[in-house]
Amino acid sequence: MSAPQQPSSTREPSLPDADVTGDDALLEEVDVEAPVTGGAGGDDLLVREGDVAGDYLERLLDILDVDGDIDLDVEGDRASVAIVGGRLNDLIGPDGATLEALQELTRLAVAQSTGVRSRLMLDVGGFRARRKSDLSALAGETAKRVASSGQPERLSPMNPFERKVVHDVIASVAGVHSESEGEEPNRRVVVLPDK
Repeated sequence: MSAPQQPSSTREPSLPDADVTGDDALLEEVDVEAPVTGGAGGDDLLVREGDVAGDYLERLLDILDVDGDIDLDVEGDRASVAIVGGRLNDLIGPDGATLEALQELTRLAVAQSTGVRSRLMLDVGGFRARRKSDLSALAGETAKRVASSGQPERLSPMNPFERKVVHDVIASVAGVHSESEGEEPNRRVVVLPDK
């Protein structure tokens, strides 16, 4: 007489065709704190992150009944995912707040699948690309004013992505430097003259 089967909701999933008792079974350690760097292994992981993110976002778009296409890319040391298409404003939200939340959810889905913390960037409807362009112009103008006047300027509060864009621009301008001050969500960039 065989033992009764447990209901499917309480059964642990098993891996098909897994021979964990054989001599050739291998386990690979994954260092979740190590940053992903270049090289074929790093690129493979970034491509996998993009694929997982794309699948997650496609399911989400289906649930929300939103039309959009998913573009996947690897930019530098991170996966880049973009949702492009028609009416996507609901996925962006006021000042990109919904986009930020969606990016965090997507990163969590990727981390759950890969076992590695994800730094992927998500753009929806070109919002981040436009924002990056606007912030680059703002940072350049601010840097010129600060270099000319010798007086520091504080910018409006920004999210980490936006602050990094500004810091990168300021770092390329002679005679000024930048720092971040404050606590989230009111953290901002201060542009200062060099001494």
